[in-house]
Amino acid sequence: MQAFEPNAPRRRADFRFFHRLRVRWAEVDMQKIVFNAHYLMYFDTAIADYWRALALPYEESMHALEGDLYVRKATVDFHASARVDDVLDVAMRCARIGNSSMLFEGGLFRGDQFLVGCDLLYVFADPATQTSRPVPAALRRTLEGFEQGETMCELKTGGWDELGEGASALRRTVFIEEQSIPAEMEWDDADATAVHGVVRNRLGQVVATGRLLHDPAYPGMARIGRMAVHRVLRGGGWGAAMLRALEDAARARGDREVGLHAQRSAEGFYQRLGYQPHGEAFEEAGIAHIEMRRTL
Repeated sequence: MQAFEPNAPRRRADFRFFHRLRVRWAEVDMQKIVFNAHYLMYFDTAIADYWRALALPYEESMHALEGDLYVRKATVDFHASARVDDVLDVAMRCARIGNSSMLFEGGLFRGDQFLVGCDLLYVFADPATQTSRPVPAALRRTLEGFEQGETMCELKTGGWDELGEGASALRRTVFIEEQSIPAEMEWDDADATAVHGVVRNRLGQVVATGRLLHDPAYPGMARIGRMAVHRVLRGGGWGAAMLRALEDAARARGDREVGLHAQRSAEGFYQRLGYQPHGEAFEEAGIAHIEMRRTL
């Protein structure tokens, strides 16, 4: 990691993380350019998305690390203005990690044009006293790994004895607590014989899960179910990775087709991954579903 020279122009090629946004009417001033204070909001919004790119649900991760991050210093360097309806890419990178501090550098781009730079200096601290403490080794490795292009998660498939604890914790959070599915409908005997998958981030937190079953009514057809992704990390590709891993497991054991019961709100997600609706919509656990299938 190497920090930029102060006030030096920044290039897109210097970053691997970008958050895209469109300037809204409410964000421009009487000069018809973005009001200066909004640029800090843009960079702060990008930082939140940066943590998602690391597969770290921020609140839970900081709790696990027994600390939190506080802004010590924020500087903004203006080169050119953005205007209403501009599509902007907010680039962020972790440039330096000290004993208890970390420096994030940002660049705001319209296409390849560099508009605004921003440096955010954070201090890792005790949330009760706000006194600094060393940056945890796990967080340091995660940040350095991301900037070096390493994958942020590990995906495993296996049996319930090995993966059940992590899978069940996420399923309880998503299905029982978030979607209000009765607990007695969530757990069944099929867990004992299913192939399960879990995706864990660099802190060991399970961020996605799913399971693979045989369909006794249709020889050669596999059934995927209990697909769940942490609420904060949806849209980050972890659900797709989980689905593909279960499809690979089905293909390896000789299945020719895979089916699933998709919540209607997730129908588009499965269609983008090659699944097609089959039959009429129905209700399951009080939630609208549609059966979807894909040839392997």
